Amino acid sequence: MNKLRERLPRIAVLITGFGFVAGVFIFVFAYFTVSIPDPNAYVNSQSTIIQYADGSEIGRIGSENRTVVTLAQIPLTVRQAVMAAEDRNFYTNKAFSVTALAQAVLDNVISLGQGRGGSTITQQYAKTAFLTPERSIVRKVKELIIAIKLENQFSKDQIFENYLNTIYFGRGSYGVQTASQLYFGTTVDQLNVAQAAVLASILRSPGLYDPGFKAENLPRLENRFSYVIDGMVDEKWLTEEQASKVKFPFINPRVTSGALSGPKGYVISWVERELNRLGFTDEQLLIGGYIIKTTLVKEAQEAAVAAVNQEAPVRVPENLHIGLVSIKPGTGEILAMYGGKDYLKYQFNAATQGIASGGSSFKPFALVAALEAGIPLTSVWNGDSPKVYDDGIGRPYVVNNYGGKNLGDISLLTATEESINTIYVPLGIKVGVDKVVDVARRAGIPDSVEMVASPSVTLGSSSPHVIDVANAYATFAAQGVYAKPFIINEVQGPNKGILYQGRIQAQEVFNKEVMADLTYALYRTTVAGTGGIVGARLARPSAGKTGTSNDNAAAWYSGYTPEVAASVAFYRDDATQTLNGIGGLTSVTGGSFPARIWAAYVKAYLGRAPIQQFPAPTNIGGTDPVDYINAVPTMDPALIPPSPTPTPKPKKKS
Repeated sequence: MNKLRERLPRIAVLITGFGFVAGVFIFVFAYFTVSIPDPNAYVNSQSTIIQYADGSEIGRIGSENRTVVTLAQIPLTVRQAVMAAEDRNFYTNKAFSVTALAQAVLDNVISLGQGRGGSTITQQYAKTAFLTPERSIVRKVKELIIAIKLENQFSKDQIFENYLNTIYFGRGSYGVQTASQLYFGTTVDQLNVAQAAVLASILRSPGLYDPGFKAENLPRLENRFSYVIDGMVDEKWLTEEQASKVKFPFINPRVTSGALSGPKGYVISWVERELNRLGFTDEQLLIGGYIIKTTLVKEAQEAAVAAVNQEAPVRVPENLHIGLVSIKPGTGEILAMYGGKDYLKYQFNAATQGIASGGSSFKPFALVAALEAGIPLTSVWNGDSPKVYDDGIGRPYVVNNYGGKNLGDISLLTATEESINTIYVPLGIKVGVDKVVDVARRAGIPDSVEMVASPSVTLGSSSPHVIDVANAYATFAAQGVYAKPFIINEVQGPNKGILYQGRIQAQEVFNKEVMADLTYALYRTTVAGTGGIVGARLARPSAGKTGTSNDNAAAWYSGYTPEVAASVAFYRDDATQTLNGIGGLTSVTGGSFPARIWAAYVKAYLGRAPIQQFPAPTNIGGTDPVDYINAVPTMDPALIPPSPTPTPKPKKKS
């Protein structure tokens, strides 16, 4: 043991020496094998193409937006501001500096991340113009080698000019000339010191500093702005007196590209957000030339937009939101998404970002909990109204039925058809409100949606997103198989290589027999209950549930066929504002506009596709089997698939 301890220092020296020699060998080898690509062949921006599942194009992220200017056209103050922000010793340092890197680490620790970067301007140009944004040791070695070779072949002025014409400033702008126009509405030669300092501050990370991108970026930008001005003073490029007169300038609002206009803007922006979550940065998407294949089905997306345009009221309050999400049962693939009428006018996705009280769309969770507890659809309950219950903390909880219905003793099936609150609240209490919450979670309501285990949870006191409810009903449609929803199916690089592959993440969370009984009950609501009153019926089997919150502040219709699930919601910014009066209706409920939109969407999407049966229920009373197809009322004969028409035989020539 003692001998080993004596040898350890020598072993450590040998390992260190070997590592150093190996590192030098790799660097030397790379130096002679890595060449500088032709700067003229560099494409500054390759759009990222977003596609439907069939490969047809939805839209694009990014496009080349660059105007080249000479270094002489760029004011000295602009160049000095950039150097103050990124590389104060650019004209005297080498291609890369170990000292600068160490100073950058210390500087950022002291300034809590507001200090300078460790890369020289030459390194940044090498990375931006000639390399991919990947983070790897190989890429870093190539960056250093290209930076060294650049300095051997080009003057500092040439490197700086190329850098200022290629670096990304955000808002789709490459180069200081385009950035000047987008941020300040002027050309680079007209920028003042304050404007130059802002651009120099933003180029470090537009996503973190552009206040037009996110409001919370402004304080960071102001701190970075002060850092740049102080740096110019430190380098004697500004006097203290001049710096004291520099005020933070007005920055033009961010104008979104016209490519995002209309409903498709919500789809593109959500796809971009999901790509960010997967690790693809905004800058990569703007210049990377990726091909993004989504799960969206073109026919489904077009049907969703058409359904809203066809069935939604024309004149509505500005703060009314209409959201629709459709999901393929059993896979989690998002088939269609409607987040709003025009993304350019309102950058808020009603399908994925907004929340609204779920109302009676939550009753199926209580019904599943009851079926799992052995309480059948044939069980009898009292449906009189009003009734008073304990709210769980010793206070009275008064429950009324919609429209003041008093139905006396009825079956649980009828209570579901008629959406009877005074039966569903005690049902939830009997099975345990914690069980109701558990069912909702298993079905697909995520942990981010707050659900309090109280009697009111059965009546939808929680506020989910439309995508959450759509996915829960997709679990019902898949006979109890939950699948995590996703919209990115594949990401291809510019060379067609697969960078990301989406996958189905599914698991069985409910018993098939329970789901069959649930589906039968929800099927009955579409032909005899609240969902069937106005327009959710189809000429094919479907199951669904309306949802209307207190004071009609939110209205839902969520439903499914064996092939597709979808949820539609109407709600306003202010949860205390009623929907009543919209579209000329005295009472806007889930059975009105939301049900009509849902039905119009499913009819248009499924069209003349073969009709599929739901699984037969197992515990509904009686002995006759359920024939979903023949039991469906013929509401729309035009949508019933026609019998095959015999092809006429050609006449024989005489």
